[in-house]
Amino acid sequence: MVPSREHDSSSAAEDSVTMDVKRESIAKRRSVEHEGDVDSADQVLASLGYTPELSRNRSTMQVAFMSFVLASIPYGLATTLYYPLVGGGPANIIWGWVAISCIIVCVAASLGEITSVYPTAGGVYYQSFMLAPPEWRRLAAWVCGWLYVVGNVTITLAVNFATALFMVGCINIFATDEALVIEGTPYQIFLIFLGITLLCNAVSSLCNRWLPWIDTFAIFWTFAGVIAIIITVLVIAKEGRRDAAWVFGHFEANSGWPDGWSFMVGLLHAAYATSSTGMIISMCEEVRSPATQVPKAMVMTIFINTFAGLLFMIPLVFVMPDIQMLINSAQPVPVIIKTAVGHSGGAFALTIPIIVLAIICGIGCTTAASRCIWAFSRDGAIPGSKWWSQVNHKLDVPVNAMMLSMIVQILLGLINFGSTAAFGAFSGVGSAQPLSS
Repeated sequence: MVPSREHDSSSAAEDSVTMDVKRESIAKRRSVEHEGDVDSADQVLASLGYTPELSRNRSTMQVAFMSFVLASIPYGLATTLYYPLVGGGPANIIWGWVAISCIIVCVAASLGEITSVYPTAGGVYYQSFMLAPPEWRRLAAWVCGWLYVVGNVTITLAVNFATALFMVGCINIFATDEALVIEGTPYQIFLIFLGITLLCNAVSSLCNRWLPWIDTFAIFWTFAGVIAIIITVLVIAKEGRRDAAWVFGHFEANSGWPDGWSFMVGLLHAAYATSSTGMIISMCEEVRSPATQVPKAMVMTIFINTFAGLLFMIPLVFVMPDIQMLINSAQPVPVIIKTAVGHSGGAFALTIPIIVLAIICGIGCTTAASRCIWAFSRDGAIPGSKWWSQVNHKLDVPVNAMMLSMIVQILLGLINFGSTAAFGAFSGVGSAQPLSS
């Protein structure tokens, strides 16, 4: 039997519809793949009990770059170099960094595995709730959550406070005599810290869509700056170079503690620089495919950071002047660079990459801390949660949570008026709390 014209027309129409459906399906699948499985990630988040509220605009590399920025290795190691110099000198600097990096990569791998199952901005406190025995899960989540929040806020505070101290140290590069050295009064340090904090919050809240590109810029800026520093100091080396045996083997405890304890004190340097490892989890709800991208970024960043840290520190140790002089300076890196270069203007120019990276690091930490507070408030765990859990959809940012973090940081910064040991306390708490959570 020969098909009729009507049947042919109907079949053609059906084929056309089928082809349209196939094309639409292929286009949709390609769109999902291009966007990093955004719909799938939102479905997973919904299955975990949360409504997606933030835009997923970060790729794997952008997440890795942000994770790198949160650590900001050259900056983090530069501002806390005082601790290993007191703790054990060159051996404490090099081998302390290697030891802590080996430990942190295990932490990152463990966190990454759990995050792949529970990819929420709540991070460790939500994971604790899901993994703890039923009778303990609320307490475990509450304790981990507060440790996580306090750690995120204090590490952001420590970063911005350290930037203020580092800037003062860089200004002192131009001091030709000890009498001209600016120590920085508490109010001067506080005002610089206040300006940095306000700047970081302004950029983080108003330029959210551009933050991934700022992070991308930061990693290339960092390596360009580090290469400029190491080539310059090694080539010029006005006061000569140390031998390899001294760089990798000299141990000189200046803390007054027994050698073993002194070495441990010096590890604060490396612990502070790697304390941001888990902060990137707070960005899970702004990542296209958090179950895979965030774990990859965490582990990948540790290896990048380890390499960048050794690349930065080993040349500086080779041209390191008298250790006691560096300890007395409080900010050793500007002194090392000036001693090696022998020119104030040139030395200051070499510190500019570190200062810029410090500001970008502050912006990244501000962003992560606000997401952490927002997530914890969303679960009603912070007084006034209804207010702090709101998202400004025009800016696509939890502005209220960010303002809370900023106010707490500014209030804690006032401690500097009562004790010059404030930064040590901030960096110590900031290093311990995230890892404790």
